[in-house]
Amino acid sequence: MTGAQTKVTRTLVGKVVSDARAKTVTVLVERRVKHELYGKIVAKSRKYHAHDENNEFKLGDVVEITESRPLSKTKNWVVSRLVEKAQGV
Repeated sequence: MTGAQTKVTRTLVGKVVSDARAKTVTVLVERRVKHELYGKIVAKSRKYHAHDENNEFKLGDVVEITESRPLSKTKNWVVSRLVEKAQGV
């Protein structure tokens, strides 16, 4: 096969649930999936640690994260963009 091959990068969208650590945010990604046996739609969620170089994302922001090389023991994702800013009180 000739020509340049494009690398497929995984991206997820979720809500920032913690910004307590330096240069890291915890992002909660929720997905809805049909139960194999009963057919009911069930909400499943998972938390990912994502790199935030400038500490610019705050609690409640909706962000897009992209898979990257391992940055630490638990951090394999980087925040790529802000989707929606958190609602101010």
